[in-house]
Formats: sequence, structure tokens, C-alpha cells
Amino acid sequence: MLRLLKRFVQCESPTDSKPAVDHFGRLVAAEWRKRRAQVEWLTRNDAGNHLRITWPAKPERRSGTLARQSQVLVLGHMDTVYEIGTIKKMPFRVSRGRAFGPGVFDMKGGLVLPLFAIDALARADWQPSRRVVFLWTSDEETGSKSSRQIIESEAQRSMAVLVLEPAGGLAGQLKTQRKATGTAEVMITGRAAHAGLDPRAGVNALHELGLQVAQLMQLNDARRGIGVNPTIAQAGTRSNVIPAEARLTVDLRAETLRDMRRIERKLNALRPILPGARVKVQGGFSRPPLERRASAALFSHAKKLADQLGFSLGECLAGGGSDGNFTAALGVPTLDGLGAVGDGAHSAGEQVIVSALPERAALLAAFLATL
Repeated sequence: MLRLLKRFVQCESPTDSKPAVDHFGRLVAAEWRKRRAQVEWLTRNDAGNHLRITWPAKPERRSGTLARQSQVLVLGHMDTVYEIGTIKKMPFRVSRGRAFGPGVFDMKGGLVLPLFAIDALARADWQPSRRVVFLWTSDEETGSKSSRQIIESEAQRSMAVLVLEPAGGLAGQLKTQRKATGTAEVMITGRAAHAGLDPRAGVNALHELGLQVAQLMQLNDARRGIGVNPTIAQAGTRSNVIPAEARLTVDLRAETLRDMRRIERKLNALRPILPGARVKVQGGFSRPPLERRASAALFSHAKKLADQLGFSLGECLAGGGSDGNFTAALGVPTLDGLGAVGDGAHSAGEQVIVSALPERAALLAAFLATL
């Protein structure tokens, strides 16, 4: 597992480099072809190509309702946040039971697991009762713009979705909840004037921005898991000019679909406070929440499997989103965080716990054998 993980990590695949992501995809595809899986490229011009793998290659044919019930979807992504050349600064290494490197945790470790899960099942001469589709996408780190429709289409044909995103914390918790996430832009128009000669002739867009920030901060509710946090503010051209324009970027988080929709209504209801100012809101939530009810039954099953395998499993809420948010919102049972156990995603210290790799592969194999 470590040898393959090293090869995956050393093949860099930043989201914004289609040639790099496609090169890594060919490496991943070659591993699946060794296992006689059916490999299909979903080509894109605006992003890296996505990879759809069917195992076994020729599943039993079914129709109607049974066709939907005969597929399990396993989700992952091939792209990372690290630019080309990062591997020279952060070379793959193993130290004190941890493997380090760019993307090792998020989520190339997760892409290694199913290959060894399939190997174990093949050695046991196990034939799945359902078709298993592994969908590896190329743009998860930047919002899944080119892959969302494909993900949702596959999910609607599936009885369950297993997401191989990193586990929660060093205890390897599964992610049974994820917050809805998004970004809003608040654009403010005022009127310029000389700041010394006649400031009252202007409408200060920066002043309006500050008043809007104060209103937005009141929408935060930590107890309910609601986050409305201004993160970037831009205004002004010169020190002696009343700003005519201002722009505010707001990070959005919500635990439930109900709260997500309530916050969207509040954003769309923003009105100017200063006479003569104009306020326009663009954007909003881009990923719906993964609520626990979508994960509860699968998590209960996972706990029983882990008990049989000799380890325990916990659960957690993740503040960030994944492609599992999309599938859960469709009403398809979804369980996230089944990938590698580690720490430091998107940082110089990104790492996975080596001893947990076979443990997680065994859990995935047991899932595929029993769903």
C-alpha cells in the first residue's frame, strides 16, 4: 500500500492543471485495469477528465427498480490543492508510522484503499451482489463545477453512496454530517466626493459596507451551526476620495437545509442603510448540507462491521463540504469520511497513519461485501 501511495503522491495533480490531473488519472486507471475493472473516461474540455470505474466489469443485468437497487457508488477525487513542484519541497516520506506528502491525506490515501479492498475480495473469490461504480472526479477542490451533474446522475441510480474523503481526526471518525457551504458577494454602490471639500456630497460605500457587516454578523448562531462570516472587504481608490464602490465576500455555513434556506432569504433581503446607497447580493450556498438522517443507517452498519474487524468507530460533524453533500441532498443514503486516517490536510504537514490504511481498506471491503 505504501509503495502505491508513494507513486500516487509523487504524481502531482493540482485542480487547475488539466494535463497533470489527466496524467495522474491514467496512472490510477492502469491500476484498475490490472484488476480487470471496466474503466471509462468522462472527458472534459474545461477541467481534468473524470474516471468512472465499474467492478465487476460485467455485472448482472437488471431492470426497473432492481436496476437502481443494484448499484453502490463510491466517490473520490483525483485533484489536490498543491501546485506543480510542491513535491520537491514536500517529498513523500515515512517517519514514525506516518506517511507525509502533498495530497497524501486529501485524498490520494483514499484512492489507494479501494484497490486493496478489491484485491482482498478477489482473493476470497467474492462476487458482489450489486454493481460497484467508483467515480473519481477532477475538480472537487474547486467546487465540482464540471462533475456535479455526473455525481448526481450516478447517485440517482444508487442505493448507497460511500465517500472516501479523509476521516475525521486521528481517531478515524466517519463524517455523518457536513455543513452546507457557500460564498456570497455583497456589492455596494455609493457616490464619490472630495473627502475634504464636501464629503456630504458623497455616499460612502465603505461606511455602508461596515453597516452591512454589523447586520450580517447578527446572523451567526454557533449553537445551530450557522456561520455568516465576512472574510474579504475591498473599497476605496485614494485617501481623499469618498469611496463610490465597495465589495464584501462572505463565507456561509449551515448544518440544516432549513437554516441554509433561511440564511439565503436573509441575504436576498439585504437593503441599503445609508440614503443614496445601493446594495446587490450575488452567490450564496453552493453545497447543500449532509444531514445525519442521510447517514444514520449506513453508520450503524459501519459500526457493526468495525466491531467484527476488531476496532471501534466514532462519528463527527465536518464544517466543510464534499461531493457527499450533493448525493445526500438527493435523498440517497450517504456516508462520508471512509478514507485515510491522518491530519494536516492542505498544509505542509499533511500526513496519514500508515497502520490505519489496511484497517480502512478492510472496512471498505466489508461494506462492499454486505450492502
